[in-house]
Formats: sequence, structure tokens, C-alpha cells
Amino acid sequence: MHRLWHFRLCPHSRAVRAALSEVGVSFSLVEERPWEWRQAFLALNPAGELPVLELADGPVLAGSYAISEFIAEEAAINPPPSSTAAPPPTLFPGNREQRAEVRRLVDWFLIKMQREVTRDVIQDRVYMRAIHGPGYHPDAAILEACRANLRYHLSYIGFLAYQRRWLAGDVMSFADLAAAAQLSCLDYLGEIAWSEYPHTKDWYARLKSRPTMRAMLAERVPGTPPPLHYTVLDF
Repeated sequence: MHRLWHFRLCPHSRAVRAALSEVGVSFSLVEERPWEWRQAFLALNPAGELPVLELADGPVLAGSYAISEFIAEEAAINPPPSSTAAPPPTLFPGNREQRAEVRRLVDWFLIKMQREVTRDVIQDRVYMRAIHGPGYHPDAAILEACRANLRYHLSYIGFLAYQRRWLAGDVMSFADLAAAAQLSCLDYLGEIAWSEYPHTKDWYARLKSRPTMRAMLAERVPGTPPPLHYTVLDF
């Protein structure tokens, strides 16, 4: 069985977990604390970043984008039995232009949104607290800048959700999983005012109800409980 090295509030880890589950790939989880920079983990991925997928037959894949492409190619090479009630989703569906749009949005959420919002919020509210203890106080200026950026991203998701059935087009793709992974981590920390973004909220509610998301929503970070609405499907 494959092993996925992850952290429960890492958006990149969540995106890959969702992709593996959606496609129907069996895997076990190994939690890694990215702020510890363990030598054993650096031996797996010298970049020290999550996620890392250790394949059952030995090779190690690092990075959410590389892993997602591998999963998509593996699913195409080894499709599920025809007796499966419903075929799993294609992570990068459509023709060349449509797949390019999926990849554009994956870049948007896993690189741009991560850089402008999620990375610093999680770093300051989760990682630094784990390092320095409960007495640590997040940097208010950093969080305010991230929250201003977040409003733009939430509006853009709402625009896409209003224009399309799913973010990249007519069917769900890895772009939806990448965006939902980002929002689920921010929502855990109470950073999203859902009432201000109804189209984003409606789209996220569809992702939130999928079994692949519900498993992650059940997890908790010790000492940091989520808001009451976090696991409520009809929120």
C-alpha cells in the first residue's frame, strides 16, 4: 500500500488525499510536522515540503502537482473494473484546452493562493504556536494582509462557481479539490465569512459533502478547535 506523508492542516496534503480517495487508490497516512525539519523526512524530500507519496513498490513522489499528475496517469493506465457502480472522476478532464484550464486553476490555488493567504495564516496560527507554545501571539499585520488577499480569492472562486458548474468547467477536476483543500484549512481556523460569498459557499457545500472531504473534516489539531459550522454540511 502507498504511504502519504502529510500534515492535517496542510492544503497541499489535503488536495492529494482527496485526489487519491476520489480515484480509489488505497493509501495509509503518516503525519509529519513540517516545522520540525526532521532529517529522516528530508531524506525523503530534500525540499522539506509536504506531501510526499511513498509508493508501495519503492519510488518516492514529492509535491502535490507531481503526485496529482501521477495519480491521473495511473488511473488512465489502470482503470477500475467495469463493474464499478460509478467511475471515479478524472482529475484533469476534457480536451487539451480544458485540461490547460484545470492546470491554470491548480496553479492559482496551490501556488498563488497558498503564497498570498494560506501559507502565512497557517504558519502564524498553527506552526508558530506549536513551536513557541500557547502563549505565542500571531502577527496581526500579517494576518490582516492575508485576510485582505483572501477576500479577493473568495470572490474569484464565487465568480467561477457562478459561471460554471465546477470551477474549471462542466465536471469536477483537481482544480476543485485544490481549492477546497485551501478553503477547508482556512475554514478550520475560522477565517472565512461565508455569508459574504454565497456562490463560493454553495460550491464548497457540494465538495464538503463528498466522502473524501468528510474524512478530513473529522480531524482535529490539538489545542485548536474549529468553529461549530466546520463539519456541518448544510452550513
